[in-house]
Amino acid sequence: MKITKYALAAAALSLTFFSSCSDDAVGPYGGIEIPNSYAFSRNGMSSVDYGGQTARLKMLNEMGEKFTIAATNGNLLDAGELTNMYSNTNNAFSSAELNNSGKNIKSKTASSADYFSSFLGGGSSTEKAAVQAMFENQFILGAEASQGNPASAGVAGSYLDGSKMRLFAANGLEPQQILLKGMMGAMMMDQISNQYLSTLKLDGGSNVIENTNKVLSADGNFTTMEHYWDEAYGYVYGADNATTNSKKFWSSYIDQVNADSDFNTVSNDVDLAFRAGRAAIVANDYSGRNQQIARIQEKLALVAAVRAVYYLQEGKGKLVEDNGAKAFHALSEGYGFIMSLRYTRQPGTDNPYFSKTEVDAMLASLISGENGLWDIDTLSPKLDAISSQIAAKFGFTVAQAATVN
Repeated sequence: MKITKYALAAAALSLTFFSSCSDDAVGPYGGIEIPNSYAFSRNGMSSVDYGGQTARLKMLNEMGEKFTIAATNGNLLDAGELTNMYSNTNNAFSSAELNNSGKNIKSKTASSADYFSSFLGGGSSTEKAAVQAMFENQFILGAEASQGNPASAGVAGSYLDGSKMRLFAANGLEPQQILLKGMMGAMMMDQISNQYLSTLKLDGGSNVIENTNKVLSADGNFTTMEHYWDEAYGYVYGADNATTNSKKFWSSYIDQVNADSDFNTVSNDVDLAFRAGRAAIVANDYSGRNQQIARIQEKLALVAAVRAVYYLQEGKGKLVEDNGAKAFHALSEGYGFIMSLRYTRQPGTDNPYFSKTEVDAMLASLISGENGLWDIDTLSPKLDAISSQIAAKFGFTVAQAATVN
């Protein structure tokens, strides 16, 4: 009887909250009106909130800038400061807003409920600790590279890449890119695909009943399910600045992949899926919501795969310059996007597109030379083999990803 009562209430509320989306609707889409921007409101106020995600993306951006500043000015990179920034301790950020936000990046690194609490997708608490330690080690490697030595085989140091000075570890990898691109997987992708878009999370506790009856969270003008969806959205678009038209992290790379005619629907696909899924939640259409979850998981994984292959092939083309050093920035970006593949999710399953074992094997292959990337004579066949492995899994060709046309 209780369920029947809720079902009746849902039907009435569904009609009510269809109209709570933005007036600028572009629908119907699957029977639901979809706003043409990610704008949802209730009682005359926005019901969208992803401030925590915006804070963490700003934190990561500021951490990345520390590497750039140290390399550009020839300053020593302070690993201790970066460690404090990672855990948001000791007021390490430049703004009180971030220092007092109560948010940090470390607690969200390899920490999704599905992969690292329920241990789906081959996850484990051991892996979580190892991933966090790996990122903290990048701070140490960056500090070592900032000691004033020119980068060379087996020597951590700096390298002038065109007009930009970069810091390389002794194996040729760029700690800044391992941090930034790696965190796009270990934090952002993992939180999107395996935390906030997990049906175990969205439907946990009494979330379905409360969303159906529009019982609002004590924290704001949204239901808990709506808020979880917003938090996933925030990890993609939360650092965008509409005023300056600047985009960061996944939002930026979605656009870059979309610029290739082979993948020129991906930007609209991801954006529409987020809007349609949020509208479906408002309309209590959980089947429609789940269809959009699958679309987002699939398309974000595709972007990571395309960019991984793109950077591996770009690096391959630069191996002939400066004893290979010209290639290491692109190869480091490719390394980071390969890391991201471990946190992807094949729609409708509990598994990533590539297992931890498979990802670890690809990463180990890249730096398997005695001096890592510096052993450039061994790199080309490895880059091609990894590129082909990734492309085959996603059904595109290496050539399609390597060339933006």
